Amino acid sequence: MTTDAIASYHELLTAGSSLAADSQAALDKAQQLRGLQFGTRPVCTVLRPRFLSPHQYRLLHDTVRILLPAFQTVYDRALVDPAFRRQFRLRDWEEELLSIHPGYREPSPTSRFDSFFVSNDELMFTEFNTETPAGAGYSDALSELFYGLPVFQEFQRRFSVWPIPAKPGVLHALMDSFGQWQGNTSDSPRIAILDWREVPTFSEFVLFYDYFKTMGIDARIVDPRDCEYTDGKLMAGDYHITLVYKRVLISELIERGGLEHPVVRAVRDRAVCMVNSFRCKILFKKASLAVLSDEKNARMLSAEQHRAIAGHIPWTRVLEERKTLFEGNEIDLVPWTLKNKDHLVIKPNDDYGGKGIVLGWTVDQQLWEEAVKIALESPHVVQRKVRLPFEAFPSFENGGLQIIDRMLDTNPYVAFGSFMHGCLTRISTEALVNVTAGGGSTVPTFLVEAR
Repeated sequence: MTTDAIASYHELLTAGSSLAADSQAALDKAQQLRGLQFGTRPVCTVLRPRFLSPHQYRLLHDTVRILLPAFQTVYDRALVDPAFRRQFRLRDWEEELLSIHPGYREPSPTSRFDSFFVSNDELMFTEFNTETPAGAGYSDALSELFYGLPVFQEFQRRFSVWPIPAKPGVLHALMDSFGQWQGNTSDSPRIAILDWREVPTFSEFVLFYDYFKTMGIDARIVDPRDCEYTDGKLMAGDYHITLVYKRVLISELIERGGLEHPVVRAVRDRAVCMVNSFRCKILFKKASLAVLSDEKNARMLSAEQHRAIAGHIPWTRVLEERKTLFEGNEIDLVPWTLKNKDHLVIKPNDDYGGKGIVLGWTVDQQLWEEAVKIALESPHVVQRKVRLPFEAFPSFENGGLQIIDRMLDTNPYVAFGSFMHGCLTRISTEALVNVTAGGGSTVPTFLVEAR
């Protein structure tokens, strides 16, 4: 349990010394110097990191290990079976892009689950981000900064702490994919960190640029609008790109540039390796969680996988007119959804940053009915509510220390599509724990044990 570690950390801050003020000043200065800003906001706004016990880490690691082959099974079937693939509700242009082979095995060499430790032994996975899993750079940078905080130094007199780095998993996944893509040649990649220059996560691209350069790898931060595909080469000015670290959303790339955008053409012609691939869209759909738990797909998975899904993925269905099972009983999905808003969440099938999510217990019946109507007009999923965990986090504001409860999630990164490699924690005072949605904070995650 992490209770003793949290209590000890807070006791240091409330002891009446200048430790809290000095630590806040150090955190503010370090974030400013490192450019750790999400848009104009500091990435981290609290003085305590997230602590995981070895037991929690092992549960997280082992559950990810069991769930990943289940996702791979439904992905493999979807890729070759158009009728089965319809359960994921891909758009027509997404279907077209599936024909482009990425040149490597995994559809998403780098990905991230979003989950919640409902209790010390209860873990629920609510989303699988297989397209543009952000935050690894921020999380690792904050881990480094926290080692320099006065309160963290004092804390280590009583507790041992270990960071859970994520950036190396991203780098190894990129390099492994590039190696598969290029085959027998051994040229070093020339990486383009690809996204729009105005996005609020630009500061994280700088962190990855610095990391790649430190590892001896050539890299640039590139806006898709600056790309040209000429003579079989993807170029950004005079820079020849051979590996795209894709941070831009595929939907935005196609909406702004179309299916003949230079990046799309270069990937199609195998002139550049792009990670993650266009095929990542299959599992990125929120419907992927519905496919796993839907009774009509039960024969595809092993008994161990069924136990893991039942124990760690909340009941999820694409919202449509149909009969299905809930806790073993047949329900008429739409009328049942209308009657049970306080226990349900509606999510767009394909969006990010908390956009379009409706938490049934936070709205009145009229707004819920409107949300259901919208969900029936374009692909959405309905998901069983997960009890959100809280922890107290300290912050130093207006000359005083405040320790207030905040909701927090637990988001393990996945490398090579096969194992956990790093962990992101976000906290918020709002029910929607998402920094991109406009609130909340990222905090570093550490394993902790008493000395």
